[in-house]
Formats: sequence, structure tokens, C-alpha cells
Amino acid sequence: MTKWVFALLAVPALAIVNVAAGAADPLPYEIIGDGIPAPLTSSAGDPARGRELIVARDSANCVLCHAVPDATIRFAGDVGPSLAGVGQRLTVPQLRLRVVDELRLNPATVMPSYFKVAGLAQVAVPYAGKPILSAREVEDIVAWLATLQ
Repeated sequence: MTKWVFALLAVPALAIVNVAAGAADPLPYEIIGDGIPAPLTSSAGDPARGRELIVARDSANCVLCHAVPDATIRFAGDVGPSLAGVGQRLTVPQLRLRVVDELRLNPATVMPSYFKVAGLAQVAVPYAGKPILSAREVEDIVAWLATLQ
């Protein structure tokens, strides 16, 4: 019985890794230094939509790990750094890279890569090859984070 359960668990794990390894990022972007200078979209992000995404308990779910400077958010995490003042500490290109692919900067992070899909491992099959956030959503989040001075 133990061997059968192990085999059953091992096969899906291998399928997950193989599916994710063949994925390509949805849009090309260029990393320069510790940031992505060029926006992922042709129009500026909307800070109001970015705030909605940050505090939503689906899609981005940033408040699961990060405290946000907003009194209306009753429960927020403390696994990641507080987002208070992040727009003063980091430039827009730095913010963009952290949302797109924090793993590039910190391989030990538990923060997911919200836009990068290439080369990721341990991705559930339904999500393999798909970014968590669209380019528009990334830009909206970056626009809101930049307001947090």
C-alpha cells in the first residue's frame, strides 16, 4: 500500500515540473540591474485598480503576506515586509521586477512570480504556463505601490 501511495503522489509532481519547464513568459521584458524599466503595457497603470488587486483575497492576495497602510484592511500578514513606504524605498522599475519575478532577486522568497512563467517548478497543472496576473494588472499594482510614499 505504501509503494502505491508514493507512486501516486510522485507521478503528479513530475507532471507538474515538466509542464512548467516548457512554458514561455507571456510578454518579453528586459531586466536591467535590479529592475524592469519599461512598462509591460502601452498605457500607465491605474493606482485605484492596483489597490483593489492588492487587497483582494483572490488573484494577487498580497495582504496574505504583507501589511498595507490602509485602516480598512482588518487582517494582513507579516511574512513579507510591510508595503508602507515601499514607493519611497524602491523605484518603479524595482517594484515592477519584484511583482513580475521576486525569485530573481531572492531565490529563498515565498512570494510567487506573478508574471514570469518560464522555468518555474512546482506549478499546479491548471496554472502551468499562465501568469497569475496580466500585464495590465502588474502595471496597476506597480502604480499603486509607487504612491506609497
